[in-house]
Amino acid sequence: MEKFRIATMADIEEFERISLQERLTSFNTYDMIKEGAAINPEAPAISFFPSGEAYTNPSRITYRNFLAQITRTANLFHDLGVGPGDVITYLLPNLPHTHYVLWGGEASGIVNPINPMLNPSTIREICLAAGTKILVALGEFEGPDIWEKACAIRKDLPHLKAVIRVMGPGDEKEGVYGYDEIITRYQGDKLDSGRVIDPDEVASMYHTGGTTDTPKLAPHTHFNESAMAFMVEAATELRTGETTLCGLPLFHVNGTTVTGSPPFSIGAHVVLLGVMGYRDPTVMKNFYKIVEHYRAVTFSCVPTVLSVLLDVPKGDADISSLRYAVCGAAPLSVELFKRFEAHIGMKIIEGYGLTEGTCVSSVNPYHGEQKIGSIGIRLPYHEMKVFAVDEGNRFIREAEPDEIGSVCIKGPNVFNGYIDVAHNRGIWAKEGWFNTGDLGRQDTDGYFWLTGRKKELIIRGGHNIDPAAIEEPLYRLDGVQVAAAVGRPDPHAGELPVAYVQLQEGSDLTSEQILDYLKKEVGERAAVPKAVFIIEQVPLTPVGKIFKPALRWEAIRQVYLEELATLGDMVESVNVTVMEDKVHGSLATITVKPASGALPEDIRKRIDDILTRYTIRYRLEIICEQGHHSGDRPRQGHVGAPED
Repeated sequence: MEKFRIATMADIEEFERISLQERLTSFNTYDMIKEGAAINPEAPAISFFPSGEAYTNPSRITYRNFLAQITRTANLFHDLGVGPGDVITYLLPNLPHTHYVLWGGEASGIVNPINPMLNPSTIREICLAAGTKILVALGEFEGPDIWEKACAIRKDLPHLKAVIRVMGPGDEKEGVYGYDEIITRYQGDKLDSGRVIDPDEVASMYHTGGTTDTPKLAPHTHFNESAMAFMVEAATELRTGETTLCGLPLFHVNGTTVTGSPPFSIGAHVVLLGVMGYRDPTVMKNFYKIVEHYRAVTFSCVPTVLSVLLDVPKGDADISSLRYAVCGAAPLSVELFKRFEAHIGMKIIEGYGLTEGTCVSSVNPYHGEQKIGSIGIRLPYHEMKVFAVDEGNRFIREAEPDEIGSVCIKGPNVFNGYIDVAHNRGIWAKEGWFNTGDLGRQDTDGYFWLTGRKKELIIRGGHNIDPAAIEEPLYRLDGVQVAAAVGRPDPHAGELPVAYVQLQEGSDLTSEQILDYLKKEVGERAAVPKAVFIIEQVPLTPVGKIFKPALRWEAIRQVYLEELATLGDMVESVNVTVMEDKVHGSLATITVKPASGALPEDIRKRIDDILTRYTIRYRLEIICEQGHHSGDRPRQGHVGAPED
């Protein structure tokens, strides 16, 4: 496709003078990849190495072989009885096989990627909600216990017809097929089904985060995914034949979309950063050498990754090929943003999106002004506005510039509603407009700034955690009267879950006992709270509802006090208060009384260094004999929709 320099909202409007339907040349993911492969069939589509120590000796898959393997996989599924309405669930880490299953699955049926690190009971509930017909799981591989989980749940899935084992032998009498054993039986040059894919047919369904009732599954049509790939490609700067690095998991839309379908649609090269991606310490240790070796142009990540890479020395690695990184899904400290750009010497493009929008809604434009702390301007062909809504999340009016309201999205990438219709109540501000649950404002240049969340999701390293997944087990514990889970600021993950508990009269439960209980009862490892705080009374609203903002403010206050304790003998006293801020969502006020002989500017610099990786804006007040010294410190990042 033509490259168009998008720098402002005016450029987007000019780009949109030609309709999306006219610009798109394929309306389903199979044809989209087929077109990308045709550009240069002998070019590398994927390079893969199992760990960061083996980056110089990858397996390389050309586009010719990539498309053939996708087609063979689609034909395998078709042979097993999969049709356009049947669901293929996979439990796989980052492997070339994962892409074969993903895109081959979409060419034959509906793909349901699941985080293989979830507990078996949670995986089972997602499969039941999806109606899984084929289960694909990793077999023989050192470390992960994925195969054991697949075996534990398969008998509980009433619609299951077959299990496919990636890496490892099958047992066809037991309905288990070894992928590598049988895939060569199938032709790779055409779909045996002869299927003509309708753009409105469902291609995939993604689990949007932990819930305690029916899992939330967001379906994407082929048109959603094809449009999303085009929109992302139009707004970024990857070109045919260039290399992008993929370290985010391939069970989340960021990994499959930002570093998946867009590069494949234009014949670019995707380097899979090992089985574990960014979770592999050897990948992080060798990251800059990997960039040099593959002459990588870009990578997609969450702030956790940038925070770790900031502490990795570049050494003598030549990373001049890097032009930009796309960062989203969780808050990004403004100071971390600046330091990382200085450390690497490239642009960071902050973005925002969510599963319900097939991944991306807005980005800071590569060619335009980078408003640090904002989530940028909307993508081409995607509508994004701030609405004033009523208590039922229904549209009242469009917000004025810089007025805080509900961020709502509409467009060819936005889904049509969750699989379970019970989850669709209250999600549409008005017809076609999905209410993201995030609060924000739009400035006069069209840039969006997030200020908080109406929905109470805790976002840990980009992974959505439903507080109910923590709170409901707490209410089952004898001795607990009131419980609430909130996100506590964390310099690496953005937020970590913590729980506040009000005990019944006479209860002698301790924080340690409650935490031990939750480790057994919470179905998702990432959702287990990092701490439990027993308090005398959980704050309530005038109508008796739990007032979670006060608990979030208390969590911020505790973290900042703990961090500022390292000021030591520089100060006589430190006090932190946190309250609502009409522009930034939350504001911490730090009041410091210097110790004798300590200079205010030294204290200010030290506090900036201590809090540099946190996203909560703060105001510093230094009380000394000469009077107050005060000033805001911008630490406002953004929130969004992959896994911690």
